[in-house]
Amino acid sequence: MLEALVPYDEAASIDFLGQPAAQYVSDTTARLMAGRALTRARLLRHEEETVIGLACTAAIVSDRPKRGQHRAHITTWQNERVTSYHLIIDKGRRDREGEESLVSKLMLNALATAYGLEDQLDLGLGPADTLTIEVSDLEASARSLHDSEIGFFGVDDTGRIWIDDHVPPLLLSGSFHPLHDGHLELGRVASEMMGQPIAFELSAHNVDKPPLPIPVILDRVAQFAGRWPIYASDAPTFIGKARLYPGATFVIGFDTAVRVPMAKYYDNSEQKMLASLAEIRELGCHFLVAGRADKDGHFQDASELAVPDHLRDLFIAIPQDRFRRDISSTELRQAGKRGSR
Repeated sequence: MLEALVPYDEAASIDFLGQPAAQYVSDTTARLMAGRALTRARLLRHEEETVIGLACTAAIVSDRPKRGQHRAHITTWQNERVTSYHLIIDKGRRDREGEESLVSKLMLNALATAYGLEDQLDLGLGPADTLTIEVSDLEASARSLHDSEIGFFGVDDTGRIWIDDHVPPLLLSGSFHPLHDGHLELGRVASEMMGQPIAFELSAHNVDKPPLPIPVILDRVAQFAGRWPIYASDAPTFIGKARLYPGATFVIGFDTAVRVPMAKYYDNSEQKMLASLAEIRELGCHFLVAGRADKDGHFQDASELAVPDHLRDLFIAIPQDRFRRDISSTELRQAGKRGSR
């Protein structure tokens, strides 16, 4: 065990989740808590140990009678899958100790299942107790993407999966190796500027690099658990992304923006490049560009891109006073730092 927390008070819950819970005893809250537990464990773990986020939120017997159901929501979140257990307890059948024991045993069974153990504790469920289990198989989705069976999949902040639908309006693409504060701050600023919720996108296939193996896709996706929607696609170019996500605004850094109108990424054809940018416009997509300082300290923004005048409106500049944060993922890796959550 790396850490155990009981965020019982509302302030403690908000601090842990990074947001207020709509309802504290709910499946959604248990899933969010498990996701945040996973990202916390990833920061605390030694080397590359396998870690699991486990969370439970429950309403059981207390000194004050409850009007609603006695229930427990338990979730395990690991790189490969998210598993949720929904237990409705026969109200009045057990005392406080009995309900605590039932929920505790179910938590241990959930953890054992996550670790691949077959042994299970007897819960002693009665005919009026109900237990349902829901699994989001992230590994299967990553494999389908890797094998080009699907164009993309998305994972929302609760760990539920979208396949080839649910197109995001605002998408920050990157390798997220690792996810860091610069990504999160850029996402926040972009969301404020565009008035849309931010989502992130990982390219499983990259123009300049080999395809990402399935375990790497899952590891990168896990960084967003419990807080941010993350998509993974097989589109290495922005024309491919525009076809997958019509109407989306792509949030990119200046270095990436420089490459968008380069003919080398369109079979070295200027004509194909122009046609692709025109199609991106027809698909209703745009680029929101974060500037950066060059080696001489000059701040470069979208106005300096080598783009034909008739296509320049595809690129929207983020003002320097709204965002300027030069963080290098490479430098973070070299320093042995693990990024942000």
